[in-house]
Amino acid sequence: MKRRLFNALVPMKPEAITNTLERNQTVFRGLLQNKTTEEYFWRPKVNKWNLLEITCHLLDEEQRDFKARIRYIFEKPDYPMPSINPEAWVVQHSYRSRDYHEVVAAFLNERQLSVAWLRERIDANWNQSIIHPKLGEMTAGVFLANWLAHDYLHIRQIVSLDYHFLKAKSGLDLNYAGNW
Repeated sequence: MKRRLFNALVPMKPEAITNTLERNQTVFRGLLQNKTTEEYFWRPKVNKWNLLEITCHLLDEEQRDFKARIRYIFEKPDYPMPSINPEAWVVQHSYRSRDYHEVVAAFLNERQLSVAWLRERIDANWNQSIIHPKLGEMTAGVFLANWLAHDYLHIRQIVSLDYHFLKAKSGLDLNYAGNW
């Protein structure tokens, strides 16, 4: 009989997710700081986000989505969750006219505030739930895990953008590096 090293049915603990969100702040700092104007305005295709837009989105999500929704679950679980529209924020919040370096600094600062806020709630009831209008019942813990998954999605997106920027600007064959 094989011994199971990991039980997929046991969710990550809020403290572990919070620690990873904190570590990801360092990852984002490394990926986002010291970029040139050309790098943060470059986009691989007309309909794809550039680094400025991605960073503005990360800031908005940090302020208006995950932490705000978890707070809402803890404070107003019996009320309908307010809707958000991250795709519309690109225009509504004038992403293209924002100062890239200010947005990076604001996002990294907001992440630090989020981690501190989460640490104060490590022992909260992460099974507290709310009815999401499209997804049904969701717990605070599910939102927390999705916050971390959202980080991973955008870390992957930024790395992909960096790779494609290098490929487009160098004009070189990058196959020696390995399969992308």
